[in-house]
Amino acid sequence: MNQFSTLILIFLAIAFLLRVDFVFYIIYVCIGVYAWSRWVVPRAARSLHSGRTYATHSFWGETVPITIHLKNEGRLPLPWIRATESVAVQLRQGAPVNTVVALGHKKQVDLTYTIAARRRGFYQIGPLRLTMGDLFGIQPERHATLPAEYITIYPRITPLVRLGLPSRLPFGVLASQQRLFADPARPMGVRDFRSGDSLRQINWKASAHTRQLLVRTYEPAISLETAVLLDLHTDTYTRQSRANTIEWAIEVAASLAAHLVDQRQAVGLITNGIDPLAVGDGPVFDENSGRLLRHSATALSENPGALLPPIIPPRHGRNHLVKILERLARIENENTVLLTNWATEATAHLSWGVTILAITARGTEAVCQTLHRLARAGYNPVLLAVEPDANFGQVRERTRRLGFSAYHVAVPADLDRWRQRTTSPFS
Repeated sequence: MNQFSTLILIFLAIAFLLRVDFVFYIIYVCIGVYAWSRWVVPRAARSLHSGRTYATHSFWGETVPITIHLKNEGRLPLPWIRATESVAVQLRQGAPVNTVVALGHKKQVDLTYTIAARRRGFYQIGPLRLTMGDLFGIQPERHATLPAEYITIYPRITPLVRLGLPSRLPFGVLASQQRLFADPARPMGVRDFRSGDSLRQINWKASAHTRQLLVRTYEPAISLETAVLLDLHTDTYTRQSRANTIEWAIEVAASLAAHLVDQRQAVGLITNGIDPLAVGDGPVFDENSGRLLRHSATALSENPGALLPPIIPPRHGRNHLVKILERLARIENENTVLLTNWATEATAHLSWGVTILAITARGTEAVCQTLHRLARAGYNPVLLAVEPDANFGQVRERTRRLGFSAYHVAVPADLDRWRQRTTSPFS
């Protein structure tokens, strides 16, 4: 602006010295441009409205389109707008929004880019920084910001065809090869009437059609409520492969929860990890990756159990599964409290006979003894070890003697093996 004023003064001096009408014309034009820019740009900038449209939740591996809306609600044009969107490095797919557009009166422009859900987490989208000005750079640039928003990326889910869970009580809806009781909610067919059959089981329509008594048959079911007990104590996992193994453990937990809900099974989540969104004064994000971090001012107290996220009790339904997946998307490992010191207290609220899927690194003697105590308390624990272990056969034999099952789930092929089995892997 100072340079522009100096330029006008120079032209004015030349005009008075040379007495040339054309120079006076240039001066009039410059003054008009200056007055127009000074009056138009601030008013047009106040008429700019911006917004962002995208899916706030995504599954691992999906591509999410994000559309930025810029609309000039006023009658005055905006000569140029520079829009720059901040995007987490781990989400970037191609170049993010960094462009210049012009908006006439009552005009709208949509800027679209995509992000890739490569890793679970709670990420920040934005902020969007907007810079506006006049064509000649006379007025100082004006700035506006569209606040950041957030996206939750669920853990990868490996679909399972069948996953039977043993229990001691005739509740539940999961079919099994072992006939503990018949589930009346799952009709399977009819058979001939036998002595001792209840009259309530007679299929009167089919009996009238065939002129002989036929009774309904049902699929067997053997499951109770299930709780996924996810061990995310950092030092429990081997340092060399810790990051990948912990991510795999979370993926196994998500896969089991999703499958059980698909089978109309009640499932809950208990973990000794930390939910960064529930700890600290507000969300803090890593500058490089864009992932949600635990607040730096939050230290482990003398009672690390106080930092653990609330237990998600077993429930049915897709909405409940979303709640579990959101927790698994944000959860992070931390040296809070050991599974062996925490499992008994963490499961004390569960009903008798509930199946507990304990996902941890290895089946150590201490872990096996902890699960044995849960078995003696009336629960049905199942150990799922996610770290490679050449001697896992010894672990399986130890758990067999202690009265519960153990399975090695160190690589995706182990889940594939479950998928291909025709009998229940937990029976």
